[in-house]
Amino acid sequence: MEIIASILTAVVAIEHIYILWMEMFAWETVGKKTFGKSLPAELFKPTKGLAANQGLYNGFLAAGLGWSFFVADPIWSSNIRLFFLGCVIIAAVYGAATASKSILVKQGIPAILAMVAALVSRFLFY
Repeated sequence: MEIIASILTAVVAIEHIYILWMEMFAWETVGKKTFGKSLPAELFKPTKGLAANQGLYNGFLAAGLGWSFFVADPIWSSNIRLFFLGCVIIAAVYGAATASKSILVKQGIPAILAMVAALVSRFLFY
């Protein structure tokens, strides 16, 4: 189960690295293609700084999840992983409530699956 938890955690981290890249460096191109239906085209340029700020926060989530792979103590590694997965889940629930329901599916479900796998792994093997 630890392998599944690690793979799912890595998927969530990679997803947030992609979001960082899109919001910080490709907001007016890829961001426009991604959010063009919910945000008028003329707002992408003036919101570039806001999007970059959001991207930075997504990068912190990815960094925290990545950090969990480098902590030698399995309990602390699990604590860090669970904390950052919890942050992703809370952000996904908030995003679904305030921006788009699809955020819960695209970001929340992978994080929830990773958290369930991490919790099962933790309680079965530690």
